[in-house]
Amino acid sequence: MAAPMNGDDHLDDDAGYRWEGGYEKTWEAIQEDREGHIDASIESMVAKAKRSRLLKRKNVRLGMMRHLCLIVDASKAMTDEDLKPNRFLCTLRLLEQFIDEYFDQNPISQMGVFLSQSKRVSKVVEMCSNARKLRAALRTVAEQRTCEGELSIQNTLEVCLTHLVSLPAHSSREVLLVLGSLSTCDPGDVNRTIRATKEAGIRCSVIALAAETRLFRYLAEQTGGNFDVALDDSHLNELLRRNACPPASGSGLESALLRMGFPRLERGELALCLCHLKPSTSGYFCPQCRGKYCELPVECRLCGLTLAAATHLARCFHHLFPLDAFAEDTPRADELCFGCKVPIRSHQKVYRCSTCSSRFCLDCDLFLHEHLHTCPGCAAVT
Repeated sequence: MAAPMNGDDHLDDDAGYRWEGGYEKTWEAIQEDREGHIDASIESMVAKAKRSRLLKRKNVRLGMMRHLCLIVDASKAMTDEDLKPNRFLCTLRLLEQFIDEYFDQNPISQMGVFLSQSKRVSKVVEMCSNARKLRAALRTVAEQRTCEGELSIQNTLEVCLTHLVSLPAHSSREVLLVLGSLSTCDPGDVNRTIRATKEAGIRCSVIALAAETRLFRYLAEQTGGNFDVALDDSHLNELLRRNACPPASGSGLESALLRMGFPRLERGELALCLCHLKPSTSGYFCPQCRGKYCELPVECRLCGLTLAAATHLARCFHHLFPLDAFAEDTPRADELCFGCKVPIRSHQKVYRCSTCSSRFCLDCDLFLHEHLHTCPGCAAVT
């Protein structure tokens, strides 16, 4: 016979009710200061949340060149309205921002966009470095496409293998899947296709819009990618921004010398550009075959030479030598931030560079690591 239940069995030994154990009591973390204000406590919580983004990043060498296949689920599951106005339109709107962030972090990389619906995969934009072309294609898809049919992960991976397997080994080959479906309808053994993707060195990351699915997590784990579930549109935007940062440079990537051209903007006679097939009087001419293009970076369609500006290469340089994380410290009396010269209050934290010992506020610390990628104190010393 089962033992009778005691009246206090629903209580924990140490704290309150057991159902409270799964929730974080954020109200207990907020404390009042001597004057009864809670501003300092809230600022401390916000600072910890911002700082956690930097602490999650590992200080390892990142890849400079990426080839990314962006897969957008266009099955019937994307018509759900848990994201407004629906999953499909919300995803396309956030992907436009992701494209800008991607090419800001990876200026000499390429991206292609594909839609998966009705158990087939259609190419929206082929691999290119033109962010404007990619954004325009997504806007056209949002206006003209409807979501229908079922998702097929196997067919999606087969198409990605076709586009990525022949690319050079010195660049990373990646697939980012934004999926709203909880199932997949495949013509064969999807596990065999996942093994082929892993053997080809293709990294697959999955962002699920509905819930965790074992197959999607298995795909990400086997290929060395990330698996995340978006809680809302703001969380989805954060997950996309996280995938914009290049992954760690793996041991499988070959070190090789890459031929590149650095053309300057030239103005002259009317000539046909190879990117839009339209005549214009100005453009960038390939130094090897004299092919004309309207903007950089681009891969020459005639000779295959990568054309870029020196600024693009300089913006990739910080991925090879990332800035070390600053050490957290307590501020001194009447201390000013080395970067913005704003006074640091006593309840705030200060962040010190281990090389030059310059001390910065939280906002400058985030700006240096996420955008500038260099310490102004070290630059002033050298």
